Amino acid sequence: MRSGLVLTAALVALAACQRDQDKAPVAPAPDAAPTTVGAATVLSGRPEQRTFRDWRAACDNGALCFAFAPSVQPDAGWLRLSLAPDARAAPVVMVGLWSPGAEGLNPAADLTLAIDGRAFVAARVEDADQPIARFAGPDVVPVVRALAAGKRAVLSAGGQEIELSLAGAAAAMLWIDERQGRLATPNALIRVGERPTATTPPALPRITAAPAVDQTGLGSENPTLPAAIEALPAVKRCRHETSWNEYVRREVFSARLEDRKELWAVPCFAGAYNLGVQVFVTGAGGRDPLPVAFPTALGTPTDTVVNAEYDPATRTLSAFNKGRGIGDCGVAQRWTWTGAAFVLKDQSEMHECMGVPADLWPTLWRTR
Repeated sequence: MRSGLVLTAALVALAACQRDQDKAPVAPAPDAAPTTVGAATVLSGRPEQRTFRDWRAACDNGALCFAFAPSVQPDAGWLRLSLAPDARAAPVVMVGLWSPGAEGLNPAADLTLAIDGRAFVAARVEDADQPIARFAGPDVVPVVRALAAGKRAVLSAGGQEIELSLAGAAAAMLWIDERQGRLATPNALIRVGERPTATTPPALPRITAAPAVDQTGLGSENPTLPAAIEALPAVKRCRHETSWNEYVRREVFSARLEDRKELWAVPCFAGAYNLGVQVFVTGAGGRDPLPVAFPTALGTPTDTVVNAEYDPATRTLSAFNKGRGIGDCGVAQRWTWTGAAFVLKDQSEMHECMGVPADLWPTLWRTR
């Protein structure tokens, strides 16, 4: 992945790269409101994020929900709660120790979570770069109940201890119960009752990628930008913004989308670990360029993507906007070329930098 999400930097770059031309077509993100069909509640397909004191919660367009707790010590550990939208689904709790803030960490030690003095031993997740463990099945319910009512949580491994914040735990779980229609039901996280419930998760959008096409003649290392693209006012601004570094200016890439349709990406800004590009769909040889507005999970399209790569085999353009250099926070997105537009395939976000691996970030958008 090209090196180089500080969110502020991305927003500044976005403003610098705005253009007046018409955008290439994009598919809008649906915004489904909760509805009731017979006795079943159709859950909302609207992605949302909320902060409850130290806890951050999120639900995606498929009503899959998450909550995260940081450690009290900076960069020392974290807790992740996830819950599928099915009314009978059980939560999964994962915990992780993060070595920058947990000195003397023993990577082979069992992880124990003690809540108000009551100890719970988690099952280790193998092949992780840091000590990570999970509670699932019948073992998880007592953990969730203790987290919701607890005053102090301590995560330990091999004599090393860090404290996890419980400030906001109950509020975050209550919000998830509300989003998933679990309030006062037997499977609620926090407000358990006997009310029967039937819920239907929102249907995930289906994307069909366009067939792969031959890339002969495109996709070379640092190709020359066609004159029709160089002449665009927005590209001139991008070239000016990157004039300080010739290596950044050369980070152009291209691909063939259809027989007579191409993709061209132009560097617009660079930082220590983020490189932002503006993407154009053009005719053959870069003629008649149109800037691409990429749809996002929260509805506002973006025309600048960070650390972008295009895979012609899967017709997928990916972006990974890092919040800091080690990549434990930020925004990760993928779009699929359908033959008519780039459609959002998936998006995950982690706003707190606390050592959570990217594959455990909360999702905001998923597709079939």
